[in-house]
Amino acid sequence: MTDDVNRSLILIVEDEPKLSALLTDYLRAEGYDTKVIADGRDVIPTVQARPPALILLDLMLPGRGGLEICRELRTFSDLPVIILTARVDEIDRLLGLELGADDYVCKPFSPREVVARVKVILRRVEAASKTTPAGSPSPSPFVIDVDRHIAQLDGKDLSLTPIELRLLALLHSTPGRIFPRDHLLRRLYDDHRVVADRTVDTHVKNLRRKLQAIRPDQDLIRSIYGVGYRLESDPTQGGDL
Repeated sequence: MTDDVNRSLILIVEDEPKLSALLTDYLRAEGYDTKVIADGRDVIPTVQARPPALILLDLMLPGRGGLEICRELRTFSDLPVIILTARVDEIDRLLGLELGADDYVCKPFSPREVVARVKVILRRVEAASKTTPAGSPSPSPFVIDVDRHIAQLDGKDLSLTPIELRLLALLHSTPGRIFPRDHLLRRLYDDHRVVADRTVDTHVKNLRRKLQAIRPDQDLIRSIYGVGYRLESDPTQGGDL
């Protein structure tokens, strides 16, 4: 997230006036500023002009759809995105996450639930951007170099297979982001071979085992039931994640 982000501003992209007004009321009651956009064509220019802390993005919008917006947004920004959708089929859920959305909420929903999810994601972003007392970014405990086949945790070699190394590098590219299984599989195999959907589960199991050999009290890779996996966004903290 860039330094010019307004850390209290939530951008609500929703064309239902009653719903956007309801979300505005609940978010402002929690101390957030809000801006509402009803036309999908206005989202990218608005974000580029004044980046918010987080975007609540409806999928069904006039002018331009939410998935297309999310795809372009991820070409220049890592701002958190929560998708709001009445399209509850699994493909749309996974596609939204694959394009870089951080979470989704299905309509109808409780505005309290949306606010709770906003808080969780913003806490995660804040934790990932913590600095040391000297003002420099907190160092990552990982050293990953795919080209040189190097993978270390806390300075200790992980002895990963090429697939495990690519898996860790992908998860580590955006800590805290949920990666769907099918997206991981497509990125893991350069030759585009056909493999079983659960193959990635085996790779994750083996990778976890090697991470826990170094940090036995931590599970750095979290399973998100029915969706995929994420690397914890603050692996520098001790204790059970």
